[in-house]
Amino acid sequence: MAARHGRQRRPSAWRALGKGLAVGVSVLLVSTLGVAAYAVADLYDDVQEPPSFTLESEEVLADIPDIGVMDGGLTFFLAGIDKRPADGSFGDPEEDSAVLNDVNLLVHIAQDHSHVEVVSFPRDLLVSVPECADPNGAEGETLSSMSSVKINTVFQHGGLGCVAETVEELVGIPIPLAGVVEFAGVAAISEAIGGVEVCLVDPIDDPWSGLTLAAGTHSISGYTALAFLRTRHAVGDGSDLGRISSQQAFMASLMRKVQEEGVLDDPVRMYSIAKAALANMQLSSYLQDPATLISIARTVQDLDLSQIVFVQYPTRYTEDLSAVVPSDSAEAINAALQADAPITLATTATDDASFGTAPLTPAPETPAAPDPDAEAAGGEATTDGATDAAGATAAATDPPTLPDDVTGQSGDEVRCSTANAG
Repeated sequence: MAARHGRQRRPSAWRALGKGLAVGVSVLLVSTLGVAAYAVADLYDDVQEPPSFTLESEEVLADIPDIGVMDGGLTFFLAGIDKRPADGSFGDPEEDSAVLNDVNLLVHIAQDHSHVEVVSFPRDLLVSVPECADPNGAEGETLSSMSSVKINTVFQHGGLGCVAETVEELVGIPIPLAGVVEFAGVAAISEAIGGVEVCLVDPIDDPWSGLTLAAGTHSISGYTALAFLRTRHAVGDGSDLGRISSQQAFMASLMRKVQEEGVLDDPVRMYSIAKAALANMQLSSYLQDPATLISIARTVQDLDLSQIVFVQYPTRYTEDLSAVVPSDSAEAINAALQADAPITLATTATDDASFGTAPLTPAPETPAAPDPDAEAAGGEATTDGATDAAGATAAATDPPTLPDDVTGQSGDEVRCSTANAG
């Protein structure tokens, strides 16, 4: 059984945040909202201060232009914190006093802005925690390192900075920026955006999250959206892995809506979204300037949705099924992130998983057979129709497809949540 060291720490200032199981919405809005913010000065009043924090590597970031596209790439981490609101709307905050980072997302925007990866880490993932600054202690005081603890206990152990440093060590890339989202944030943001379309293979009636929806397609917002992103017992195999798949489908749908409906070109709509997001999020100080969010939005607003990939960090269950650990395929994700390379998922990987979602449309056709005309041109034909250096045709090298146990989806792919048959 994994050690539960994360329950020892006394509450920090960050625990004023609400539960963020729907943090996926806000993660992508950090990359897409804010276009209208430069025209509205009172957005600054809605940034939650104090507290503010700065991660150790934040000072090395270059200045971002006020309204233009940012230079280079960007990597940041967002955590959803499991803490009940004081009004009792989602359980008794006295009974459920633990504060766990149950949602953990790493967003990576490529240096050349050609692709974006959003990596979800399961809450029961066993990790090694490095020595971290004590957020509740005097300056210079640190917390000891730990091994084989669940990632969702790290926030309570050492705060958001410690979670970010843990993921840094896990994937091997710097994470200079981070944030957390409060419980009602997804409800407010999804209302402001006008709802997000999701589809269900089967009806869902989940007393745990309060979600009741018929099979088919729905536009959801407010607390229905929050319930959809929280539901675990009613979808897939009833695990957190199935819930992650539903969250990824929701985020992809959100991105499609932002692009297809011209949300970024509608100042009134963007103002209302920006207000909702900034009022319900706490970000590292570098991200608290609306001009910075505008620059990030400009960077990704026209990106091909097929180049935005949502990935579930590859794991396998421990022998007692109480937790998960990185599988061998996790190294492929780490290597891609370290190389700033795009991630290409196997077309049927998520379909074959025992949890999660099903495609709305048939899977893409298999690649065509080698072209005999290409062989006749003098080069050896390849499976993608290109020839080798001896031939007349040259083709760009596609990024390698990851092992088929790496699940997820791209932003242009429509997937439907499946009901838990257990």
